[in-house]
Amino acid sequence: QVQPVESGGGLVQAGGSLRLSCAASGRTFSGYDMGWFRQAPGMDRVFIASIIWNTGVTYYADSVKGRFTISRDNSEATVYLQMNFLKPEDTAVYYCAAGRNSRYPYWGQGTQVTVSS
Repeated sequence: QVQPVESGGGLVQAGGSLRLSCAASGRTFSGYDMGWFRQAPGMDRVFIASIIWNTGVTYYADSVKGRFTISRDNSEATVYLQMNFLKPEDTAVYYCAAGRNSRYPYWGQGTQVTVSS
């Protein structure tokens, strides 16, 4: 069983950048698809980006396409979400999750991202 642990959130001005990290606790992410999700206050948790474990193919929500990039390191122990050109509407708690076939049973505790206007 893998336990994702997020870090890297914080406060940034609109137009700025942040990089979120998701480290594997207990084992590597090898064999798992990895996803990033976010939940804004009063809203449902929504999909942001994912990377498929065996192909490296990435998927993005339309709202972040062209601004966010998901990647993983070669050791498969850390997954990143590079966020550029941040907007106030990107403010949310960001979660990392591990799973397969679009099912994500393993979730991190989340990291807060706040974008000021």
